[in-house]
Formats: sequence, C-alpha cells, structure tokens
Amino acid sequence: MKYRVLIEQDEDGMFVAEVPSLPGCISQGATREAAVVNIQEPIEAYPETLEAHGEPIPPSIHEEVVEVRG
Repeated sequence: MKYRVLIEQDEDGMFVAEVPSLPGCISQGATREAAVVNIQEPIEAYPETLEAHGEPIPPSIHEEVVEVRG
C-alpha cells in the first residue's frame, strides 16, 4: 500500500514525517532520509491497530506526476 508522507523540518532541526490519512501516524529523524525510514514501521503497524479496533483501513493512494513545459 502507498500513503502520502509529509515531511517538515521543525524548529530544532529535526525532520518530522506525518501521514495525513493515518491520524497520529508521526515519526521523526535527524535527516529527511532518516524520517522516511523511521515512518515505515508506524505505517506498517497502523492497519493492525485499526483491525484490532474494528475500524476500516484507509485506502492506498494512487497518484500520477504530470510534467508541463513552461
């Protein structure tokens, strides 16, 4: 499954990774790359938690990149 991950650098210089479609699914890292690696485990565990509570799993995203000449 694919989920959109937003990464922002906080005031302390840490990179915070958040998954908007999975509320509360947040991690961080000292680098952008570390934040991406660190968010993978919470994303994988999230559906298990939802299933345990009888809640639906948000669908995977499907995106296309469109390049335009400008």
